[in-house]
Amino acid sequence: MNENYLPICMSCYAVRVEPHRSKAFRPTCMACGEVLARKVQHTIAPINKSSYMLISNTEELKQLNPKRTT
Repeated sequence: MNENYLPICMSCYAVRVEPHRSKAFRPTCMACGEVLARKVQHTIAPINKSSYMLISNTEELKQLNPKRTT
């Protein structure tokens, strides 16, 4: 693929994005993608008498514990 047709990174605007990453909604280079991925923190918690839930807000995680004191 010709380098002129590759999109530019949407975060740093400095480098061209690799072909396999160019089809993403917001194409980023590897370095910027790593920084963006490390900003998102989440955990998977078991729900009582149910399945597992993906939780990204710590307040939701605190509400799952019924024996919480504070």
